[in-house]
Amino acid sequence: MPPPASLPYGTNLVGLPTGLIASVGFNDEPAPLHISGVREMNDPLFEMLAKAEDMADASDAFLKYMVAVYGLDFAQRSDDGGAGIRRPFRSSFLRLLIGWGYDSSSPEAAVLKGWVESRFGLLPGFHRQPIGAVGDIAFLGYVEERMASGFHTNSIFSQLDLLYEYVQWVLANLVYPEESHVRLYRGVDGFHEHHVVGRFDRRHFILRLNSLSSFTTDRWVADCFGHTILTVDVPLPKILFANTLLAFFPLRSEREFWVIGGDYRVSVERD
Repeated sequence: MPPPASLPYGTNLVGLPTGLIASVGFNDEPAPLHISGVREMNDPLFEMLAKAEDMADASDAFLKYMVAVYGLDFAQRSDDGGAGIRRPFRSSFLRLLIGWGYDSSSPEAAVLKGWVESRFGLLPGFHRQPIGAVGDIAFLGYVEERMASGFHTNSIFSQLDLLYEYVQWVLANLVYPEESHVRLYRGVDGFHEHHVVGRFDRRHFILRLNSLSSFTTDRWVADCFGHTILTVDVPLPKILFANTLLAFFPLRSEREFWVIGGDYRVSVERD
């Protein structure tokens, strides 16, 4: 079975060749990425963000805008769906993020990976099991979950587009205004979710990360998830979300970042 590195690239909505977006060169020296038309179609959100003095203001502006545009019932802010109260279901980006927080191979995670595939052209190399080729059993299982009709209502990919653009705005303007990268850590017990593209020595690799992966800014948290620690300098345009960027996000303790895949320079430490 071909390794994940042989998976083809798809088309994207960010205006650069997918092979470039996935490359070590881009991840070393990134350029800003924007999903076509999203900022232009949502001027009111970015006008509100321009008035934000801190993360609390920005988070509140984003919440109000998403409620107004998508009619979201933010009783869905908790994973209990509103303490047992029956409400009309509206698919929500928050439900997907919470699902990922519990299991990065969940059906919700498949939808998030599908969004990465649609917007950035990057196919997953792992979902529940390694994906070796388009059309194999593992890939078909991913596609089945990615296309589950229960998640694809209420313009869910458009919600994720706005989430990405919001995150890019707050990273550039409030969190890391002078930085191009953020150092992140991931604890693993093997490379089954990723693929070794190149090796410089025992500790330094080029690793093809899965299309979407979880990292943390806290080295101690990474230690809790595996005996091998991956250290990566991630470019800001490759960050979909960080759980500290929304004040109302319920799963915040692990300082988790959702990182879009490609080939990265990685330092590896083993206990």
